[in-house]
Amino acid sequence: MSRPARARFPDPILITTSDALAAVVERLRTERFVTIDTEFVRERTYWPELCVVQLAGENEVAIIDAEAEGLDLQLLAPLLDDPAVTKVFHAARQDLEIFLYKFGRLPQALFDTQVAAMVAGFGDQVGYDSLVSALTGGQIDKAHRFSDWSRRPLSPAQIAYAAADVTHLRDVYVKLLERLQRDGRDEWVGEEMACLSDPATFRPNPDTLWERLRPRTGNRRMLGVLRAVAAWREREAQRVDVPRQRLLKDESLLEIAATAPTTAEALSGMRGVSRGFAEGKSGSGLLEAIAGAQALPEDSLPAAPRKDGPRPSPALVSLLKVLLAAKCEQHDVAPRLLASSEDIDRLATESEPEIPALSGWRRELFGADALSLKEGRISLGVDGRRIRMLRT
Repeated sequence: MSRPARARFPDPILITTSDALAAVVERLRTERFVTIDTEFVRERTYWPELCVVQLAGENEVAIIDAEAEGLDLQLLAPLLDDPAVTKVFHAARQDLEIFLYKFGRLPQALFDTQVAAMVAGFGDQVGYDSLVSALTGGQIDKAHRFSDWSRRPLSPAQIAYAAADVTHLRDVYVKLLERLQRDGRDEWVGEEMACLSDPATFRPNPDTLWERLRPRTGNRRMLGVLRAVAAWREREAQRVDVPRQRLLKDESLLEIAATAPTTAEALSGMRGVSRGFAEGKSGSGLLEAIAGAQALPEDSLPAAPRKDGPRPSPALVSLLKVLLAAKCEQHDVAPRLLASSEDIDRLATESEPEIPALSGWRRELFGADALSLKEGRISLGVDGRRIRMLRT
């Protein structure tokens, strides 16, 4: 096993001025790839408060104090925008959401080692610690994982912790890429990165958020109110910069949708709604959203969830899951990448549904055989301790 990547790097540079940031960006733009991580706090706000950005190139590590007075973080944009430099993250979604919020666009040329690890056979959503240990023999110091990154000055221990994340990530990326290229799977990762390059992935549509609440009703008027108040909550949470659940909890939204209060007094009687909230600006905006939904014509209301569709056979679903597990074992790939639970249910009830499992490399590895199993052209047997397919 190789030694931890950190041992091969000079001490990290703490960046607190715009001039220093511009200089490190210029140097890093000559690299083939740069590893990136962020530290932020979000417990009390809707928008993440970016505190630190870590960057590692071939010969240097930079720790950017994003809260340093006078530092222009926009000077980082040329590096993020450069398609010639691959930006390597691990579990990139939260980092990318932050960059989209800060810069109005996503970094170009992305690579997520968590996604790549799933393609390479390390299981579903493998943790960074485990991946570093498996591929480099290094160990991550967890002491500052839950550190308050908004406090200043940053301590030497915090800086060392932040640097270790991106230095180990260099070795992880190199070894994963070698493995993917050896197995001919680098194009698979490219397909998986497509959603990370789409801003819509990180910008939920307020008008569809009500669906996540899974209302158990066929009352379209109530669904219309729920759609309106869920959309209002999202926009209001953004406006006042508080977490949506702190502004108004899900169960409160469902009760409000069911009762559709029309006055501040009635609103204050709802679970989780204070009188101060109901009588203030937020309460007024919420009542307006309710009134607007109540005034909608019938044809503008959401459709009630369908309950008359065919239910999948539990036995067939189980059989398809056995095939999925066998295929993942055979090809050493994470099950979640091949087929979701929804994919399996639709495979069990529809002849050839339009799902990811039936296109591209997923169809080749699993989807085509799943259809054959369902149609009786193959069966499953046991060969020693492994499942095998039998052609019929």
